[in-house]
Amino acid sequence: MRHRNSGRKLNRTNAHRKALMRNMALALLTHERIRTTEAKAKELRKVVESLVTLALRDDLHSRRLAYKALNNHQMVQRLFDEIAPRFKDGNGGYTRILKLALPRRGDNAPMVVIELTKLAEAAAPAEKAPAEKASAEA
Repeated sequence: MRHRNSGRKLNRTNAHRKALMRNMALALLTHERIRTTEAKAKELRKVVESLVTLALRDDLHSRRLAYKALNNHQMVQRLFDEIAPRFKDGNGGYTRILKLALPRRGDNAPMVVIELTKLAEAAAPAEKAPAEKASAEA
């Protein structure tokens, strides 16, 4: 019986699965949008959303737990200082999965794009707009 055994095994050992999720979480937090298979993206969503929730708490214990998951001090700092403040007014839904039309060429696996819902590029022009208005009025 499979009671209380959640998650996909992705045909990997436990250590390989852990390393895969760590690498994919680092890639997603670095680039804010990555292309992967549907099954991997659905598993990655659980990891990244819990990391953003940890970052919203913003205390030392949360930073240590995030480092335990990411194993990268610079990425933990970026997660807490740049990424989490974008989501401070929301409750969940920090990632979005968009299905791609064409499957992967080699094995016909369904491909998706997983991204953060509030991207850095979208936030940057909004911050520049008030500065441009102020300079135009002066």
